[in-house]
Amino acid sequence: MTYLIAQPCVDVKDRACVEECPVDCIYEGRRALYIHPDECVDCGACEPVCPVEAIFYEDDTPPEWSGYRAANAEFFDDLGSPGGAGAQGLIDRDHPLVAGEPVRTG
Repeated sequence: MTYLIAQPCVDVKDRACVEECPVDCIYEGRRALYIHPDECVDCGACEPVCPVEAIFYEDDTPPEWSGYRAANAEFFDDLGSPGGAGAQGLIDRDHPLVAGEPVRTG
Protein backbone atom coordinates (compact mmCIF):
# COMPACT_ATOMS: atom_id res chain seq x y z
CA MET A 1 0.00 0.00 0.00
CA THR A 2 1.02 3.61 -0.50
CA TYR A 3 -0.23 7.16 -0.36
CA LEU A 4 -1.59 8.91 -3.43
CA ILE A 5 -2.55 12.38 -4.54
CA ALA A 6 -6.09 12.94 -5.82
CA GLN A 7 -8.16 15.54 -7.66
CA PRO A 8 -7.93 18.44 -5.16
CA CYS A 9 -4.25 18.85 -6.13
CA VAL A 10 -4.99 19.45 -9.82
CA ASP A 11 -3.96 23.01 -10.74
CA VAL A 12 -2.95 23.71 -7.12
CA LYS A 13 0.43 21.93 -6.58
CA ASP A 14 1.10 23.59 -3.21
CA ARG A 15 4.27 21.49 -2.71
CA ALA A 16 4.14 21.47 1.12
CA CYS A 17 4.06 17.68 0.81
CA VAL A 18 7.26 17.71 -1.26
CA GLU A 19 9.08 19.61 1.47
CA GLU A 20 7.87 17.14 4.11
CA CYS A 21 8.62 13.90 2.25
CA PRO A 22 11.73 12.24 3.74
CA VAL A 23 12.37 10.02 0.69
CA ASP A 24 11.76 12.53 -2.13
CA CYS A 25 9.06 10.42 -3.82
CA ILE A 26 6.60 13.17 -4.80
CA TYR A 27 7.05 14.11 -8.45
CA GLU A 28 5.69 17.14 -10.25
CA GLY A 29 3.67 16.84 -13.43
CA ARG A 30 2.24 19.74 -15.45
CA ARG A 31 -0.96 20.13 -13.43
CA ALA A 32 -0.58 17.86 -10.39
CA LEU A 33 1.85 16.10 -8.08
CA TYR A 34 2.23 12.31 -8.02
CA ILE A 35 3.53 9.94 -5.35
CA HIS A 36 5.73 7.16 -6.70
CA PRO A 37 4.20 3.93 -5.32
CA ASP A 38 7.51 2.04 -5.29
CA GLU A 39 9.45 4.82 -3.59
CA CYS A 40 6.89 5.82 -0.95
CA VAL A 41 7.69 4.37 2.48
CA ASP A 42 4.17 4.91 3.84
CA CYS A 43 5.33 7.29 6.55
CA GLY A 44 2.33 9.58 6.13
CA ALA A 45 4.32 12.79 6.62
CA CYS A 46 2.84 14.30 3.48
CA GLU A 47 -0.83 13.84 4.34
CA PRO A 48 -1.32 16.32 7.21
CA VAL A 49 0.55 19.18 5.49
CA CYS A 50 -1.55 19.16 2.31
CA PRO A 51 -3.64 22.36 2.45
CA VAL A 52 -6.29 21.02 0.03
CA GLU A 53 -6.54 17.54 1.60
CA ALA A 54 -5.60 15.78 -1.64
CA ILE A 55 -3.40 13.04 -0.13
CA PHE A 56 -4.89 9.74 0.94
CA TYR A 57 -3.70 6.37 2.09
CA GLU A 58 -4.53 4.15 -0.88
CA ASP A 59 -7.35 2.23 0.85
CA ASP A 60 -8.86 5.44 2.24
CA THR A 61 -9.30 7.23 -1.09
CA PRO A 62 -12.86 8.55 -1.47
CA PRO A 63 -14.79 6.59 -4.12
CA GLU A 64 -15.19 9.63 -6.37
CA TRP A 65 -11.41 9.82 -6.71
CA SER A 66 -10.66 6.09 -6.95
CA GLY A 67 -9.25 6.56 -10.46
CA TYR A 68 -6.35 8.44 -8.94
CA ARG A 69 -5.01 5.16 -7.51
CA ALA A 70 -4.17 4.01 -11.03
CA ALA A 71 -3.22 7.51 -12.19
CA ASN A 72 -0.49 7.83 -9.54
CA ALA A 73 0.99 4.45 -10.48
CA GLU A 74 0.59 4.75 -14.26
CA PHE A 75 2.24 8.18 -14.31
CA PHE A 76 5.51 6.32 -13.69
CA ASP A 77 5.08 3.63 -16.38
CA ASP A 78 7.50 5.38 -18.79
CA LEU A 79 9.60 7.06 -16.11
CA GLY A 80 10.33 3.98 -14.03
CA SER A 81 11.78 4.52 -10.58
CA PRO A 82 14.42 7.24 -10.84
CA GLY A 83 14.97 7.25 -7.08
CA GLY A 84 14.29 10.86 -6.27
CA ALA A 85 11.96 13.55 -7.50
CA GLY A 86 14.29 16.46 -6.80
CA ALA A 87 16.67 15.53 -9.58
CA GLN A 88 13.82 15.15 -12.08
CA GLY A 89 12.27 18.59 -11.78
CA LEU A 90 9.05 19.24 -13.66
CA ILE A 91 7.92 16.30 -15.77
CA ASP A 92 6.19 17.93 -18.71
CA ARG A 93 3.12 15.69 -18.84
CA ASP A 94 0.26 14.40 -16.75
CA HIS A 95 -1.73 11.20 -16.52
CA PRO A 96 -4.74 11.39 -18.90
CA LEU A 97 -7.11 11.48 -15.91
CA VAL A 98 -5.43 14.66 -14.64
CA ALA A 99 -5.04 16.16 -18.11
CA GLY A 100 -8.76 15.68 -18.70
CA GLU A 101 -9.84 17.55 -15.59
CA PRO A 102 -11.38 21.00 -16.17
CA VAL A 103 -8.78 23.73 -15.66
CA ARG A 104 -9.17 25.36 -12.27
CA THR A 105 -8.45 29.08 -12.21
CA GLY A 106 -8.17 31.66 -9.49
